[in-house]
Amino acid sequence: MMIEHATQADFPEIVDVWEASVRATHDFLTEQGIQDLKPHILNEYLQAADLYCVRENGMVLGFLGLSPDKIEMLFIRPDVRGKGIGKQLIMFAIREKKIKKVDVNEQNPQAVGFYKHLGFEIVGRSPLDPQGKPFPILSMELFR
Repeated sequence: MMIEHATQADFPEIVDVWEASVRATHDFLTEQGIQDLKPHILNEYLQAADLYCVRENGMVLGFLGLSPDKIEMLFIRPDVRGKGIGKQLIMFAIREKKIKKVDVNEQNPQAVGFYKHLGFEIVGRSPLDPQGKPFPILSMELFR
């Protein structure tokens, strides 16, 4: 499995991966919340990030979105979670892009544990997400 730079042609499949992953891990979001976020993911968030994906047999298995100094998003298809794809993408961000910061939704304990397992530490907490909704965000950083 290779990490590739994603293009706009990949966006529809990437949004499908995002939605499947969110449904599997973000049980604090309502159906309406997911539907409200979906167009923003496609039309704003993906375009604002430097995107990389892991593909197998032409299918996107997971993707990573980066800003110049932070991991902005990491989503893996639920049926391939636990196979090292997320770790592969994060190690790429750390080693190749020198990124050591991430914000994680506090209500997604799987993600918090994943980043802690990779050595990230909580350095701050915001009671609201970037959209001003009451979904606390943990700022995490890798110090090694």
